[in-house]
Amino acid sequence: MLGLAARHHREPIRAFGNRESFRSLIGDVDVHGQLAGREPLHQSLYLWAKTTLPTYVLTMLGDRMEMAHAIEGRVPFLDHHVVEVIRSQPAAQKIRGMTEKFVLREAAHDVITDTVYRRQKHPFLSPPATLNPEKGLNALMQDILRGRVFGAMPFFDHKEVIKLLDRLPSADEGARVAWDQPLMMLTSAAVLHDRYGLAA
Repeated sequence: MLGLAARHHREPIRAFGNRESFRSLIGDVDVHGQLAGREPLHQSLYLWAKTTLPTYVLTMLGDRMEMAHAIEGRVPFLDHHVVEVIRSQPAAQKIRGMTEKFVLREAAHDVITDTVYRRQKHPFLSPPATLNPEKGLNALMQDILRGRVFGAMPFFDHKEVIKLLDRLPSADEGARVAWDQPLMMLTSAAVLHDRYGLAA
C-alpha cells in the first residue's frame, strides 16, 4: 500500500517524515510495570489490549454497534471469571506452536468437528468486493477511487491507484483478496473526506 502514497506531494513528507510515531504509543504504555520481564506473548497481548482492541476491534468490528442496540456478543468469553482464569494461565495454554486458543480448543474438542478444531484462527470478513466485479460494492469502490474527491486528496497517488484498479481484473484471486482491505480503507477515507467537506 505504501506504493500508493503520493510521490509528488511533498508536504506530508516534510511534516511527518522525521516523526517517530511509535514514541507516542510507547509513551502511553506501562513499559516497566507491564512489559519488562514478561513473556513475548503476554507483552503482545498487553499491547493489543491497550491499542488495537479498544481503538479498532471494539469500535469498528461490531461491538459498538451491538451495544448501540443493547446486544452483547460473545457473552461467555466476557465473563470476568473466564477472563481471570485465562489471564493466569501460562503462555503454552494460550498458544502452542501455531495453534491459537489452545486451551479453548481442548475444552471444546468433543463437541466440535475436527475441521473446526484444527482450523487456524481467522477474522470474519465480508466477501471481498474485488472478487465480485459485477456487484454494487465493487462498482461503488471503483467510482469513488477513480473520482474527483479521491483525486483531490493529497496523501495518495491517484494515478497509481487507478493503475492498480485497472490491473485487478486480470490478477489472481489471492492478489485480489489481498488488495481488498487496503482499497476499502482508501474508499472509506475518500467518503469521509467528502462527507466532512475536506476536499480542496
